[in-house]
Amino acid sequence: MRVSSQGVTVVALLADPDAPTEIAQRMAQILSTRLADKSGQGRRFDVEVVSEPFTAGTEDPPTLMRRIMDRGRAENWDIVVALTDLPLHSHGRKLVMDVSHEHGLALLSLPPLGGLRLQTRARRAVEEAVLGLAGPRATGAEGPPQSEPLLGPFVSRLAPVHPGPVDEEETADLRYVVSGPRGYLRVLVGMVRANRPWRLVPGLSKALAAALATGAVATVNSTIWGLAEYLSAPRLVIAMVGSVGLMVGWLIVDAQLWHRSTEVSPEARQRARLYNASTVMTVGIGVLVCYGGLIVINLVWALFIINGQVFASVTRTPLHAAEYLTLSWFVASVATVGGALGSGLESDEAIRAAAYSKREQERRHMLQDDHGD
Repeated sequence: MRVSSQGVTVVALLADPDAPTEIAQRMAQILSTRLADKSGQGRRFDVEVVSEPFTAGTEDPPTLMRRIMDRGRAENWDIVVALTDLPLHSHGRKLVMDVSHEHGLALLSLPPLGGLRLQTRARRAVEEAVLGLAGPRATGAEGPPQSEPLLGPFVSRLAPVHPGPVDEEETADLRYVVSGPRGYLRVLVGMVRANRPWRLVPGLSKALAAALATGAVATVNSTIWGLAEYLSAPRLVIAMVGSVGLMVGWLIVDAQLWHRSTEVSPEARQRARLYNASTVMTVGIGVLVCYGGLIVINLVWALFIINGQVFASVTRTPLHAAEYLTLSWFVASVATVGGALGSGLESDEAIRAAAYSKREQERRHMLQDDHGD
């Protein structure tokens, strides 16, 4: 590893746009101090954050490592740690991190870190990688065998992470992967977390407007009162699931979020399944948040507008708290169907942000624009 004449190790956090860049920027505020404290011996670290779509056009880890190596040589960085929110695969397993001690490089895929405490887990992973690269092995001194993991604390904290196979011709000399059902679930949850489904709600403004209008009309409709009063709880659940499912399906079809891989390899099919599962979960969470909001708004509207005597004369049931809640629940399902129709007026940009495949296309356009300039 090269160290500047001032004894400062320059660490570059090369981050994909959007969530990885935000994580890297927050991390960089404290990373220099934490690295200096942990490394000891008076060593200093200078951390830089560079945001660019380095994964554009490929999801192949060896290709990405070569890109990172070329980028680091061009800038004369001592250590480069690249962060991406794309799920990467190697030898049929989900990649967590590739490390090259010879070149001072590390590639971190964020989804396998899971959906909880992502910032903390990412910071710890970067710290362990940098300290490992800055150690004796990175400078060519004698150290443990190449097959021996140097990131023990990283692995123990992030089980089911474990070392993975590395081909001799690859740039990386150490690899960590996740596998099995737990690993798949962890990657899927991490992908949904990286998609940030709560950002989908503001993107459904026209659909929400249509749903609110539908709910306002349905709340004062006596036919809806009668249906809500006589529907059993299982049927109300079915109405909720059906309306949410209709909304999710329509958004995915209308915005063309379903990922169809042009490759026939098993890894390509596995990526497509991950993409589509994360998209369904992301859009589903966004729609459920909207559904919950509709229940609250419909309840407030019903408390304000419905007359108890009129309601009792139509349904022959006194208007109590249970009736208000049941009516608001059923009206939310009716309004969600109206919102699905109104979602056709939405701009696809916010909805497409929920799909990895669409973000990958945006990165390709960004890279082409950079080359054009």
